[in-house]
Amino acid sequence: MRRLGLRSGPADAEALYDGAYFGAGRDPSGDRQGQSGYASYDRISSNADIAAYLLWRNFRVTTSLDIGCATGFLVEALRELGLEAQGSDISHYAVEHATPGARGHLKVGNLLDGLPFADGQFELVSTLEILEHLPPADVPQALREIRRVCAGVVYATIPSFGRNASGPNGHYEGKVRPERLGHYNELGLEFVGPLPEADLEVDAQGGPIEGHLSIASFGWWTDRFAEAGFTRRIDIEERLYADLAPAGLAPFWNLYVFAVDGADPALFTQREPERSLRELGLSHPLVDAGG
Repeated sequence: MRRLGLRSGPADAEALYDGAYFGAGRDPSGDRQGQSGYASYDRISSNADIAAYLLWRNFRVTTSLDIGCATGFLVEALRELGLEAQGSDISHYAVEHATPGARGHLKVGNLLDGLPFADGQFELVSTLEILEHLPPADVPQALREIRRVCAGVVYATIPSFGRNASGPNGHYEGKVRPERLGHYNELGLEFVGPLPEADLEVDAQGGPIEGHLSIASFGWWTDRFAEAGFTRRIDIEERLYADLAPAGLAPFWNLYVFAVDGADPALFTQREPERSLRELGLSHPLVDAGG
């Protein structure tokens, strides 16, 4: 979970993505009391190191952009691994409170208004738990903007349901109002979506849970990326799911890998495939607990 309501305008964004959104003044025990946003936000709870090692190991890139970077934990972790990583976020608060290793490498930006970067500037673009915060009608425009800045590969995590060709299937729990859950489960794995906003799960304030507005199937998202000029790389996704297995995250990270047409095959060369992420240097409680 990363973002609320990207359909909001600049003024709304300033109100939504302030310190409280990132856990300031909240219950330190971690109880969100049904509210959207973070109970606490730090490098460990964000799983930034796991994501960084996953990307560094599986993509031979030198430049990266994390869209929806928040305070930049993933940017910081990637830079520690040697990438020229940058980040962009709609929140002025997040950029102004960047983690030390990301300071000077984050910019305020909005997918729907255009990102402050050049065409094809980045070999790798990541967007983790971001795109579902857009209304379905705005998704094509956002993906065209991602395509504009991307010269190679996109790594995305998007809450999805239905059949997944590369890993665990998606699910509706936590995404659909409880009284509508039975209806959608009966539709089977081939239902495409997206779900109507009236059926989306809500938070304690009555808004869509975590600001999720586009809840759709793996097939729906794959088609939208294809329309923007991307090809889904099922083979690479399978590799990433295998890397995630020791941390127990595979059922929870609905991940996608997309390549631009003509992407250099060398970008997809895996580092030391015989070794685990932990053996490569990753230290994180989930990985350490998984052995």
